[in-house]
Amino acid sequence: MTRGPTIVIFGASGDLARRKLIPALWHLAARGRLPGHFRVIGTGRTGFGQQAYREHVMDAVRAAVPDADAAQLQGFAAAFSFVRMPEGVSFHALREALSPDGQCGDCIFYLAVPPSLYSGIAAGLAELGMMDEKDGYRRLIVEKPFGYDLDSAVALQDALLSCCREDQIYRIDHYLGKETVQNILAFRFSNALFESVWNRNYIDWVEITAAEELGVGKRGGYYDTAGALRDMVQNHMMQLLALVAMEPPVNLNPESLRNETQKVFQSLRPFERASLADPVPSVHEACGPGRPACIRGRYRGYLDEAGIAPGSTTETWVGARIFIDNWRWGGVPFVVRTGKKMPVRVTEIVVHFKRTPHILFRNSASPQVSNSLIIRIQPDEGLLLTLGLKSPGSGFGLQQIPLHFHYRELEGTPLSEAYERLILDCINGDPSLFIRGDAVLACWRFVQPVLDAWTGGESPLAEYAPGSWGPELGDLLLPPGEHWREPCRVLSEDGVCHL
Repeated sequence: MTRGPTIVIFGASGDLARRKLIPALWHLAARGRLPGHFRVIGTGRTGFGQQAYREHVMDAVRAAVPDADAAQLQGFAAAFSFVRMPEGVSFHALREALSPDGQCGDCIFYLAVPPSLYSGIAAGLAELGMMDEKDGYRRLIVEKPFGYDLDSAVALQDALLSCCREDQIYRIDHYLGKETVQNILAFRFSNALFESVWNRNYIDWVEITAAEELGVGKRGGYYDTAGALRDMVQNHMMQLLALVAMEPPVNLNPESLRNETQKVFQSLRPFERASLADPVPSVHEACGPGRPACIRGRYRGYLDEAGIAPGSTTETWVGARIFIDNWRWGGVPFVVRTGKKMPVRVTEIVVHFKRTPHILFRNSASPQVSNSLIIRIQPDEGLLLTLGLKSPGSGFGLQQIPLHFHYRELEGTPLSEAYERLILDCINGDPSLFIRGDAVLACWRFVQPVLDAWTGGESPLAEYAPGSWGPELGDLLLPPGEHWREPCRVLSEDGVCHL
């Protein structure tokens, strides 16, 4: 019998495995996407008997898919086994479980554990030869965060590369697995109509928002050591920015795609230290070059959350104005913001096109018309393009008309979860949607000056009300006269939230 791939999940009893990885594997198996005779070995410090672990697997599937077929679920769970690995114990038991006959075959190691364990696990695997590719591939999936700052990212990179090759490391960012994120590439590079105007000559500014409705919840202990800059900007937001700004790759080869995103990171204009302080006492004085380039905020009540250290200065909101110094984007601001306890959970990109050079229609009753393209990542995934058209009747009154597309309109074509796509890509050896090591370090180099300025107390921590869009000072990041878009859960056809 031909043996399929083996997926080893470190931290198999944890929240990530239960909520994301096991349901993703179930969906892939149910759709016939996984190779035949695959097996999954869970590892963890806590003890699980084999049957108890399979019950745990079935419970995780039922929580995500309440109507899962019982017989199929039994067969799915039969592919799972568990190896207990208490702290400080060697990896011999895992090697025996992997290869009792001396032939392991293809193997993926998924590190669903705290980042502090990454280096030790990689070293343990390498020490016993489990990263050697004598009878099949060996791949290591690493979850973010990839380091805590630039120095720790460099140290982690060195530690991993001492145990395996760069092409064996799959650094996962689940945002890149979202269908709508991948569709940015298709939209840009398959439509000459947009690619021809996708540059500084026609685009005024770009707005990227990743808002969360909830606070830190039960993750207070972790979040208080990370904050919004590390948790969202350094990885998710930078990846979205790169997909919007990258040059067309010569082909869809994984390295061609990743080379182009790396060029974007290399072209980021470094923050000046003075722009990271706050020389402007009031949002009403937002003019001229004195405006800050990065602002941090914290929702009111954060210090009362469970797990938060007294006197913490961790931010829950970050906004930044970023420039890409290359021929295509010179002078175009990319304004990003992310935060917790905001009005809705939403991630979207808004491309604001320049207004016409001469305004013909000056009817006072007409709104000021400008074109914008909204790329909705989540929820209500889709696209919305605003156009200025004449209102019915006499005269030339204008109104903004939306052209829109919603993924929910594609009947019978459900959107796959990000982890499904990424796990399958790793099995197939396609690293296109995974982060390369040099890109990780380039992003850390870009944000490190911000971390240094905040550590030095050079930037205030602005407070904002829960349920708002962040601190009032965030308006300082925008081009003069512009306003943040206030998105809704529904990508509404008139651009107004009706919820």
